[in-house]
Parts: sequence; C-alpha cells; structure tokens
Amino acid sequence: MAAQFQSEESRSANPRASIDDDTAALRELVDHVKMTRPLQAGEEERLFGQAAMGDRRSEDRLVAGHLDMVIRLAGTRRGQGFSVADLVQEGSIGLVEAVRSFARSGESDFASFAEKKVGAQMDAAIAAEAAAVRDAQLLLAAATDYERTEIVIRHEFGRAPTEAELAEKLEWTVDRTRYVAQVVAEARRRHDEELLSFVDPDAIESDDDDERSDYDG
Repeated sequence: MAAQFQSEESRSANPRASIDDDTAALRELVDHVKMTRPLQAGEEERLFGQAAMGDRRSEDRLVAGHLDMVIRLAGTRRGQGFSVADLVQEGSIGLVEAVRSFARSGESDFASFAEKKVGAQMDAAIAAEAAAVRDAQLLLAAATDYERTEIVIRHEFGRAPTEAELAEKLEWTVDRTRYVAQVVAEARRRHDEELLSFVDPDAIESDDDDERSDYDG
C-alpha cells in the first residue's frame, strides 16, 4: 500500500517536459504583455480615480498594465513548487488586491506597493504548497509505519490487532491511529479499484467458458 501512495505522488509529468512547458508558458505570457499597450503618462492616475468609483474597465486596464511586473516576480520564484503560469495566476490576485486597495493605502508609489502585494501573495502560495507536501510526506511515513506494525502484531497474536494495541505499539493516540487506519483503508480501496479498471470482463468470461468446456469434455 505504501507503494500506492508513492505512485500517486509520482504521477506528475516528466521533469524535463515540465521545464519545457513552463518555459513555453512564460514565453506566451511575455508575448501577451508585449501586445498590451503601456500605460501613458497621467493615464494611471486617471484610471485609479475611475477604478475607485467602481469602474471595472479601469481596474482591468491597470492590472494589464502592470502584468509585466507579476511575470518578472514569478520568474524569480521558479522551481519552488509552482510553475511560472501558476505563480502568475497567484501574483495576479495580489495585483488586483493592490489596485483595489491603493487609493486608501496612503502610499504614493503604486509600483512599490503592488510589488509587495504580489510578492506576498506568491510567497504565501509557495509556503502553503510546501506545507502540503510536508504533510503528505509525514502521512506517507505514518501509513507505512501503521502497515508494518499491523503485520507484526498480526503475526505475533495470530489475529487482527485492535486500535488500542496498534496505538500502544506505535506510541500514538487512539485518535491518530484511527485516522491513519482510515487513510490506509481508503488507499487500499482506491488501489483495488484501479486494479479492477484493468480487468477485461470479456477475457474473464472467455476464460470461464474455456474452463467449463474442458470440464464438460
């Protein structure tokens, strides 16, 4: 079953292909920015005034006009668990928040204000992803320990162990033992379903027919 966890974790694309896809996505984003008309002198201030009154077109124009900054910051964070495209998506959330909150922020330099917002949004997403990966690794280790202990106790007692026996052997609480047991059971169920998906019912029926034919003969 531990192998099942590992196979699910390793289903991501080939690293080389992922790098190529990331580079292609970055190139496409850069090309998109190049086709966007730069903000003209005085235009930004006017757009902020209109955006403050709820004009979504002005808000969208401000976001589009600073998307190059988002791409630049995303590029400096490559290889930290997110593709550039995903980082740009996260950064765009920060950019929109910067546009909407700048007027009441008391700041005078939007570029600096937005860069902090965008960088913070990206860094928060990277930290959350890293925490999720650590949690998955810890759960995989716990599931492996659970299975090994279950086998040891089964051999020792000649029967299935109780939750209390497993908890004592693993030096866990019963609640933690019960949770990991549920995770292991779900992984086993999913593994069985995947195996069944490869079974050809027609082939089974054909084999059964052959066996009956041999018996009748």
